[in-house]
Amino acid sequence: MAGLRSLFLDHYEAFRKRLRRRLGSDDLAMEALQETWLRVERMGSAQPQRNPVAYLFRMALNTATDQRIAHGRVLTGAEVEALMEETPDSLDPSDVAHGQAEIAALADALRELPERQRAILIAARIDQQPIDTIADQHGVSSRMIGKDLKKALQHCAGRLDRPLVQRFGPGAGKPS
Repeated sequence: MAGLRSLFLDHYEAFRKRLRRRLGSDDLAMEALQETWLRVERMGSAQPQRNPVAYLFRMALNTATDQRIAHGRVLTGAEVEALMEETPDSLDPSDVAHGQAEIAALADALRELPERQRAILIAARIDQQPIDTIADQHGVSSRMIGKDLKKALQHCAGRLDRPLVQRFGPGAGKPS
């Protein structure tokens, strides 16, 4: 808990500036930060695992929203636009790198698949097509599509070093 308190104090001025830009008022920003401080104090020993600075700022934004609702204040058009254009704050570089590595590994795994298995996997999982429709497109039975889909999923799961959890039939919910 002391960690969140000290982080809040260390980043207080940056939080105030960002909130002032988003809320259009230094008074609203200060009010939201005061309430956020009280919430941090009441949290006890709970602490977010990832990116506590972004967590604290998000808490301040949520507090400002709560205050707006409580005071009956409606967002201006500019405020709505700003919130809609908002991107995630402070992405953790290690999370970004890990995500990029997984995307590259999945792309490699997809390239390694036979053409039909790749097409079936994309149709079933990306395009959300029904198995019967895919079977008609490929001129094979639904059962054959199911087998090819399972092989493709097993291959990709293996390349990503993840367990493949069976979703249907006997053993559903268990890693294969």
